Amino acid sequence: MLVHPQIDPVAISLGPVSIHWYGLMYLIGFLLFFMLGRYRIKYGPKTVVTNELLDDILFYGMLGVIIGGRLGHVLFYQFGYYLENPLSIFAIWEGGMSFHGGFLGVIVAMVILARKHGVHWLNITDFGVPLVPLGLGAGRIGNFINGELWGRPTDVSWGMVFPYVDDLPRHPSQLYQFFLEGIVLFLLVWIYSSKSRPMGAVTGMFMIGYGVVRSIAEFFREPTEGFMGLLTFGVSMGQWLSIPMIMAGAALIVWAGRQPQADNKPVATTTRPRRKKTKS
Repeated sequence: MLVHPQIDPVAISLGPVSIHWYGLMYLIGFLLFFMLGRYRIKYGPKTVVTNELLDDILFYGMLGVIIGGRLGHVLFYQFGYYLENPLSIFAIWEGGMSFHGGFLGVIVAMVILARKHGVHWLNITDFGVPLVPLGLGAGRIGNFINGELWGRPTDVSWGMVFPYVDDLPRHPSQLYQFFLEGIVLFLLVWIYSSKSRPMGAVTGMFMIGYGVVRSIAEFFREPTEGFMGLLTFGVSMGQWLSIPMIMAGAALIVWAGRQPQADNKPVATTTRPRRKKTKS
């Protein structure tokens, strides 16, 4: 039987300023997104995304993840608590982010960004979703360090006791999700997107893949009651949110299969032409 190491959630403390492990994991996720994005622009299939557009995707994506993820957690999981403690909504460093809310936030952000650059938002999400899973994995490590989102009681030999919860051995579900959402999903979407696909197909595959691995992980994770709680047939909140995601992803792949190959020409940059030198 293992015992959770109860790591201090504060990684670095500089007087009144504290840097939490949870925040560092998000920073690592964004850095991985940027590095993989640069690699994909250079060596991957043709894409509308340039290095300049990648910078905008990262910025808009960060806003979408943070705002959407936090609001999703508030609305889907702990609405009653935050209704009584509204200022706690801003305490993001304490944890509490919803992937499904963050995903919706990113979609909205990418639609806005796409209109700004005059491209289809699915071309942007097709480029971006293969870069996401490793960041999700980093976030699950942050959950483990924080000691949150623990698993259900179990008798498996690797069961872990979370002393601040009870003395029962539980599934270390944060590590399961790190493997499923971070490693398995990354390999699935990265390999699938290594060849040119119709517009929307890669985004659809990501939605299906995430919905499936999240639903599997929910069988081992202690369910969060949330807005709906455990409803019919013992389906958890995370699974209820994943069902429409899987269905939408499947519909998107079917739709994409009926479309012609996307014209993935890079977005033109607005650099000024050089002046020709004149003889005096």
